[in-house]
Amino acid sequence: MGDFLYSFFIEPFTSLAGNLAAATGVLDVINAVDSFVWGPIMILLLLFTHVFMTVRTGFIQRKLGTAIKLSVTKDDPHKSEGDISQFGALTTALAATIGTGNIVGVGTGLLFGGPGAIFWMWITGILGMATKYAEVYIGVKYRVKDHNGQMLGGAMYALERGFKNKKLGKVLAILFAAFAALAAFGIGASTQSNSLADALYSTSIIDGSAIPMWIVGLVVVALVAIVILGGLHRITAVTEKLVPLMAIFYVICCVIIIGMNIEFLGEAVRQIIVGAFTPMGAAGGAIGSTLTMALQFGFKRGIFSNESGMGSAPLVASSAVTRNPARQALVSMTGTFWDTVVVCLITGLMLMTTILAHPDIAAAVAAGGISSGAALATAAFESIPVFGPIVLLVGLLCFTYSTMLGWAQYGNRAISYLFGKHAVKPYYIVFLLFVFWGCIMVGPASDLASVSNLSSIVWDFADVMNALMAIPNCIAVLGLSAVIAIETKHYVFDGNLEETDKTPIPQYDNK
Repeated sequence: MGDFLYSFFIEPFTSLAGNLAAATGVLDVINAVDSFVWGPIMILLLLFTHVFMTVRTGFIQRKLGTAIKLSVTKDDPHKSEGDISQFGALTTALAATIGTGNIVGVGTGLLFGGPGAIFWMWITGILGMATKYAEVYIGVKYRVKDHNGQMLGGAMYALERGFKNKKLGKVLAILFAAFAALAAFGIGASTQSNSLADALYSTSIIDGSAIPMWIVGLVVVALVAIVILGGLHRITAVTEKLVPLMAIFYVICCVIIIGMNIEFLGEAVRQIIVGAFTPMGAAGGAIGSTLTMALQFGFKRGIFSNESGMGSAPLVASSAVTRNPARQALVSMTGTFWDTVVVCLITGLMLMTTILAHPDIAAAVAAGGISSGAALATAAFESIPVFGPIVLLVGLLCFTYSTMLGWAQYGNRAISYLFGKHAVKPYYIVFLLFVFWGCIMVGPASDLASVSNLSSIVWDFADVMNALMAIPNCIAVLGLSAVIAIETKHYVFDGNLEETDKTPIPQYDNK
């Protein structure tokens, strides 16, 4: 217990101080800060918020069935206000969250946290549903209209309008919007396009190395630009069709692979459960051999995957046609369920059964030959001739593309809050440049030391911004938890989900 408390409360600060003192450049400083903000303290903040809001909302997770039903039901526009459908808002949020984290992220958690990390990732998804519900609730409740009558919402408006201390609320709102706008360049643009280009370059299906990466970059930029420049309606029109298809395709393919390794499923489940409470490394290796690491990587990868607590989903969910905040909050809550409780769990079972079924992969993991989530995912999928590489390639292409669309819209909302609508097009130009840059940083270019360092600086900086989004967002959720609890009881548990909230929505002169 002493080691656990030291690892979570003392070591992060001593490591930060030591790393900053030893830093010799910008990259070292950003790496030190990145390790700190994504360390145990951030995990505990998000986990506390998850547990607190689970209790505060009366265990809202038990309304999952109602939430799923609402997600495929169009609200009556005559009784509701909004710009896009509830399902469109959900799929746009899922487009941003279902990404490489569901494939590569699960592999990373398994490698460094052991099989038990998959269990804690799953638990994080279940608890995170309450936080996703809460953050979307206040996003819708405190949304505003722009000069064209379109809805704007998110943590910044909840902080600005909901907090009694208006100065504090405004400062936190500006910080959240700034972190979100900057994070989109990394998590939503360069890292996604880089993963997409790398998947093409490395696939065994075709000779991807023969394709000039600048051509790939131009094609990807064109495909992203066509959609995002058409506005929120075009983005949701694409995600409503793409997200369900890609998720169903990926899940079916993973289930097929699990079926091929069905004799190892029982042992995989046993190792996941036992590893959650007992030190156990992946494939018997030393990596991931402590309970602390299982907890850390399980929580971290789960939180990174579903983004519950980061405040990203409300940026789009606040535009949904809904008669009261509780309806859209329930719909958005299902995103965490599908992303982590379903997709990440199935990925974890697929990876575990594959490791158990293929001694060569298990030996490579144990010996350290496979030392990254990307390498583990590639090895697992390519263990199935032809079929496996196709699934991996198509899955990554769809997941990365949809994530770029979702995060472009998040950045749109953040930059609009900071500088007005006129700043959106310049922001999109920079966003697309990052998309192009991510593509060309693949292959021989990635081996250059200067390029590698620049890539690390940009990605780690974006990772820091992504983590920092969670701080003002969690403050908003916790600070407004009493409002959420009272109104949730009224709408959800007292049977008033059909009631229309007639509270006037203020108009902001946000040109």
